[in-house]
Amino acid sequence: MFGTTKFRHLVGAAAAALAVSASAAFAYPDGPVNYIIPFNAGGESDVTARYQQPYFKELTGQDLIVQYLPGAGGAQAWSGLNGYNGDGMTIMGTNLPHIILQPMLQDPGYQTDDITNVYMFHFTPDALLVRNESPYQTVQDVIDAAKENPGSIIAGGTGTNSANHVANQLFMNETGVETTYIPYSGTGATESGLLGGEVDVLWGYTTVAARQADSVRMLAVATEERHPLFPDVPTFKELGINMVGGAYRGIAVPSSTPEDIRQQLSDLIGKINENPEFRARMEADGYALIDVPYQEMDDFMAERKAAYEKVAEQLNSHN
Repeated sequence: MFGTTKFRHLVGAAAAALAVSASAAFAYPDGPVNYIIPFNAGGESDVTARYQQPYFKELTGQDLIVQYLPGAGGAQAWSGLNGYNGDGMTIMGTNLPHIILQPMLQDPGYQTDDITNVYMFHFTPDALLVRNESPYQTVQDVIDAAKENPGSIIAGGTGTNSANHVANQLFMNETGVETTYIPYSGTGATESGLLGGEVDVLWGYTTVAARQADSVRMLAVATEERHPLFPDVPTFKELGINMVGGAYRGIAVPSSTPEDIRQQLSDLIGKINENPEFRARMEADGYALIDVPYQEMDDFMAERKAAYEKVAEQLNSHN
């Protein structure tokens, strides 16, 4: 039989081994990680990065430092992604459909396949919004005004060939109206544009309506069913407009990043997504969480690329 002292030594050794094993699972990172957001502060990409920060610190003991590199609808940052050191200490937010549509329709300085996505972690449904004092009470009001004077309705959104731009194009295709689309550098800027009266309507997301509360009115949402935070807001499909879509957001690394670091980062973001507090906070703000880890990314991207090809043709025909 083991003596009490020997048993305690064995238990202690086993506990130490478990601790080493647990820490080894997240040996990366070994210092603060720079998290580059390709848009201005205040948009969904920034907000969710800020939400991720404390959980990243809790899991790794390291800081997640959010930085901004806006320009060209995100292309300025994405075109430079592979110029960073692939040691995992610099990561970057990515957005769909941006990183698929931009290379399809222009030369943004990168190709979709240049972007090494390791995780897609949330989705925000498209929504059509107006200022609370706007004369437009319904989507039909917007359609009627646009038909009466084609091009007179000024619609704001984030960048060209973005989820917002896609939504505006689909809306025009579905309803036969013509709007004038004004691209902004990020969601935060679009909100200021709407509230400041620079645009008549805004292609935003459910998150904008949640954040702005009584300052804006959401006319419709591009989901299959009504959003639980906004049970009184109809879907476009209810109104006879076949629109279901929005923006996906994830995290990418430079292409020189080793496979093991890609996988560890993917696992980290997955663990953050699993956290009940994080999930509750995201969902209360109108986000819909998704989980596409690194090992499933190729299939996911191929599926989205196929879905956006038709939209790309439509956008191109109106550019």
